[in-house]
Amino acid sequence: MIASLPMYDWPELRHATDALWTSLRDALRDRGLDAPDGLERHRDRDEQWRDPELLLSQTCGFPFATALKESVRLVAAPLYVAEGCAGPAYCSVIVVRADDSARTLHDLRGRRAAFNARDSQSGYNAFRAAIAPLAQGGTYFSETVETGAHVASMRAVIEGSADCAAIDCVCWALAEHYRFDLASRLRVLAWSPPAPALPFVTAFGRSDAEVDALREALFTVVNDPRTADTRRALLLGGAEVVEDTAYEAILAMDSKTREAGYPHLA
Repeated sequence: MIASLPMYDWPELRHATDALWTSLRDALRDRGLDAPDGLERHRDRDEQWRDPELLLSQTCGFPFATALKESVRLVAAPLYVAEGCAGPAYCSVIVVRADDSARTLHDLRGRRAAFNARDSQSGYNAFRAAIAPLAQGGTYFSETVETGAHVASMRAVIEGSADCAAIDCVCWALAEHYRFDLASRLRVLAWSPPAPALPFVTAFGRSDAEVDALREALFTVVNDPRTADTRRALLLGGAEVVEDTAYEAILAMDSKTREAGYPHLA
């Protein structure tokens, strides 16, 4: 069995992530599941998500709705306590340097955009959705830069290799808490359309009984007063069971931008 919680596992938050897992592990074992002692942090995330031994992880909604459809099952959606989150949904902030003259998205035409990865809902798909109504002929920016991570996108904007980026609003809230040296040098220009939050998942081959046990353990932990400080550090307010079909909103967002003639961030 393997488990991971990689999506917001910043070094500053590792103690809280580990504490959350310890509570989850014990709750899972109480329900007869062979939960590992610790979280997997060394293997490639995509490799973990495709491993039939996966017990619990968290992934981005875009790969969940596309490349991982036959690799993972949905356990629940997180409920984050951050501006831009509403129930099991979240969005992205589009940021520029604090002293940038831009006041609206219109002012970004011809500028340089950073994004974390092409299969990211918050950093790429949502960014396209925000820009598509303004783009003409499939282009809007003079250059796009792939950075590999939201924090790297923030640094790219600060350091001047890009002028704007779309950042997961939970990451942005965490940056305001833990990376103020970055957040204070940026400002929010706009917000993207919302989408379902990053899902907790398990291996596709898990039985309904195992998924039920995973949900019971998760809900026990996120509603336990003893985990309140840990969850507060992670901005995790709770979790909610949603249907797989909720994530079709992400596919619809992608389709809409393509129909608008904006298939790529450009």
